[in-house]
Amino acid sequence: MASPHDRFPLLFAPQRWEWAGVDCRFSTTPPEDGLVTNVHVVGFDGDRVVLCRDDRDVWFLPGGTREPDESVAACAARELREEAGAVLRGPLHVIGAHHAVSDLPAPYRSHQPHPEKAWLWCFAEVGIEGEPDNPDDGETVLEVRAHPLAEALRLLLTDGSWYPELVTLAAEQRAAGTAPPW
Repeated sequence: MASPHDRFPLLFAPQRWEWAGVDCRFSTTPPEDGLVTNVHVVGFDGDRVVLCRDDRDVWFLPGGTREPDESVAACAARELREEAGAVLRGPLHVIGAHHAVSDLPAPYRSHQPHPEKAWLWCFAEVGIEGEPDNPDDGETVLEVRAHPLAEALRLLLTDGSWYPELVTLAAEQRAAGTAPPW
């Protein structure tokens, strides 16, 4: 079988995220906890993937910025509740991370590491239990839905070309039981 680098070229390609002022690269090697600034979750509700749609008509995976002294698990749980009205039903499993280097003069938030940081990507079993909280300082989520995998992959193209590869990798790791818990 081909390596993940060969099977998921868009995911593993070097990327420039202008909105964050970073150059980054995906790796299946988990980052040090202290480098994790953002946590995102591929939430599986049975055989479906939980996605959120915002006011730009973009479908995305729930997740966001870690608060001061917040654990990765607490961040994931908070972001799932805020953006998807969902709760964790099992442990977080690490898919990998985008290891990033910022060229901005200061961190996004003063408690974050700088210039190196990491966006952690996890998967977990989740359940949608209510409406998203939609806090004032977050995205405006208009819709949350659990989609069959093929439909989720198609919808995630609205957020970026590499997202379907990330979710496919998560689904494969979940099926094989090979992703370590965080």
